[in-house]
Amino acid sequence: MGTTRDANAITIEVPTGDAMRALGRRIAGQVHGGDVLLLSGPLGAGKTTLAQGFGEGLGIAEPIVSPTFTIARELDGRFADGGPAHLVHVDAYRLGGSDYAPGQAAVNRLLDELESLGLDEELEDTGDDTVILMEWGEQMVAALAPERLEIHIERPTEAAGAQAGPDDELTSDGMRVVTLVPVGPRWEGFTL
Repeated sequence: MGTTRDANAITIEVPTGDAMRALGRRIAGQVHGGDVLLLSGPLGAGKTTLAQGFGEGLGIAEPIVSPTFTIARELDGRFADGGPAHLVHVDAYRLGGSDYAPGQAAVNRLLDELESLGLDEELEDTGDDTVILMEWGEQMVAALAPERLEIHIERPTEAAGAQAGPDDELTSDGMRVVTLVPVGPRWEGFTL
């Protein structure tokens, strides 16, 4: 894994699924209650693989799977300091639609959707032991969580031999580029 830093962003080359899980574990070792993490990237980029490592890093025994059909899953584990951790793993792919445009009307619509799911309070007032890991929520989290760690995953299209499995996770290894962007005072000086 190669790592570079550009201003506040950290860019890491991740060559395998195992390395992506390891990165998730490393990130989990840095979080505490109240943190919001945004996980973005195209289908098959490795979001769920990173989330699996993140869950392992929090000591969550249950399997971490894409919450696409449930929208949100809640799991319990432990932070690096041994304190209780409550993970809310959200898939916002179907929330707000793909036509989201910044503006108060759109934010209100997203708040309505989140409220109907009980997730609005989690984002606005994350508990002392709660961490939110949101997939596909770029616009939503930017509007509702001024302090966050953005995790952008890209997979170069020239990767040879990449096959999608039944859960749209890539079944072969291949280079991914992960960019971590700390936003807000909580994440100042973030490093891995």
